[in-house]
Amino acid sequence: MTSSAPGGTLTLADGLTVSRMGYGAMQLAGPGVFGPPKDRDRALTVLREAVERGITHIDTSDYYGPYVVNELIREALHPYPADLHIVTKVGARRDETGAWLPAQRPAELTAQVHDNLRRLGLDTLDVVNLRIASFDGPSDDSIAEQFGTLADLRRQGLIRHLGLSGTTDAQLTEAQAIAPVVTVQNLYNLANRKDDALVDRCAAENIAFAPFFPLGGFQPLQFHTLTEIATELDASPQQVALAWLLHRSLTTVLIPGTSSPAHLRENIAAADLSLPAAAVAQLDAMSR
Repeated sequence: MTSSAPGGTLTLADGLTVSRMGYGAMQLAGPGVFGPPKDRDRALTVLREAVERGITHIDTSDYYGPYVVNELIREALHPYPADLHIVTKVGARRDETGAWLPAQRPAELTAQVHDNLRRLGLDTLDVVNLRIASFDGPSDDSIAEQFGTLADLRRQGLIRHLGLSGTTDAQLTEAQAIAPVVTVQNLYNLANRKDDALVDRCAAENIAFAPFFPLGGFQPLQFHTLTEIATELDASPQQVALAWLLHRSLTTVLIPGTSSPAHLRENIAAADLSLPAAAVAQLDAMSR
């Protein structure tokens, strides 16, 4: 780990070392992740400050906005620092009302990869995640065709590394038989630990596990416990929840999102928050 990157770094493959505390760019779009930001200048400022503070891992997608977020990233950061890695997602699209729709046919996935390349101003995408879960929740349907399409684009040199978003254990196994998987993005946090076994598997196989909605789903009693621990540590409940995720597994990487510079700084500070053993035990027990 390095001292300059918040939370240290994680090496997943040759040429792919990322800060464990990353930045999720989804919230830079308008309400509902649709349309332009309310304050474009502030959105650009947040992106630049994230990189200035040592973050080398930005999570995005061309369907955020749509297009808006990738265009902001390019305006704020291009030409990109050599150590900055942009992770994007394909597998969905937005309609004119902002609805989220699946887009997983080979032609659609290929077009999305080219759209990400064009709007980000890149010749090759560092990491592309296949968004698997349907909008009704995860299923164990085969992903061979979709992931095989991305693997073909990887062989063509348009993608360096591949990942999965909303995956099951069986789908991860299926994907690995087609091409290496360097990252998994699934719903996981202090209150929702259905993917405990998958977190452990990713750690054993040196696959980054990026929890989405890392701060959601708390019941009143759980939030009360979290607030008590935060008060004892002179931290915010959100910082404690993020620090616990980093503690949970050495291959956990975080991608909390914000459009506020102050909130960005608060999230980054969570990477340096030390959790006493007693606090960890309380937090571990929270989901039971």
